[in-house]
Amino acid sequence: MTTDLTIPDAVNLTPFQALMIPVALVGAVFLSLGAQFQSRGVQRVEARLGRQSKGLSVRHVLALVSSGSWVLGTIMLGIAVVLQLVSITFAPLIVVQPLGAVALVITTWFSSRSSGVPLGYRARRAVWTCIVGVAIFVGIAAFVGHESPITAQQLVTILVTLAVVLVLVLVSFRIVAKHGNALYYIVGAGLLYGFVATLAKVTLNRFVNHTFDWLTVLAIIGVLVAAALGGYFVQNAYSSGSADLVIAGLTVIDPIVAVSIGVIVLGEAAGAPWIAVAGFVVAAAIAITGVFMLAKHHPQTRA
Repeated sequence: MTTDLTIPDAVNLTPFQALMIPVALVGAVFLSLGAQFQSRGVQRVEARLGRQSKGLSVRHVLALVSSGSWVLGTIMLGIAVVLQLVSITFAPLIVVQPLGAVALVITTWFSSRSSGVPLGYRARRAVWTCIVGVAIFVGIAAFVGHESPITAQQLVTILVTLAVVLVLVLVSFRIVAKHGNALYYIVGAGLLYGFVATLAKVTLNRFVNHTFDWLTVLAIIGVLVAAALGGYFVQNAYSSGSADLVIAGLTVIDPIVAVSIGVIVLGEAAGAPWIAVAGFVVAAAIAITGVFMLAKHHPQTRA
């Protein structure tokens, strides 16, 4: 006799799991507003202390704590994180994680209104390309996504992969950071935050299933390390790029990383037909294309 849960041939979200979709959407609103205020705080600190060519210095990071805009943005991002954790605890990662893309629409509108600079046709098309890609992704995930207990072997796989990613990110930082490329910081932060979301999901899953052990402790450490380094990358991205470009990258790359782990390692789409897998690949390609389009055609990038 086994206690493992079997994977049904056809899966649908329960009403309670479906309720996590609006929870994730509200979190996306706080994510958008938090990004705007944090970006404003970084710009003000750099105007006062000067911009660094190799990323924010310790002095800049400490100055952010005294910036009212940055602190308010951080509080809003904290609320967004709490709502995200609630949603991924009770619903499949591949369903709720990509919904953060809604923040891109809000951030883009807010940024354009506050700066008085219109986005232009190409930038708007890039934004909607991201949204369409993510919408297709979520639509497919809602039909094929499901939950299952997370094993120790799956957690070890995620932790080892994170260790490799951390090494690659740190090595590349020494090489690329001096160029102040916003897209580099965005991709790095998206990769790291994807692991943050996944490990948070794993940790909460193990708490719910009463399987707290030393691997869970390592998962918590992994969350803290990836979140801290990802947060530093985000602040540097604000320094060299616009808030809506940062949100575009994070709400596309972060979910793709988290969902890829959910599908490949956690088996959240096990049993899905080949056409659904093909749909995931196409949707991800569309969303990533939108990020690169926005990086190229955003008014701040052109300036």
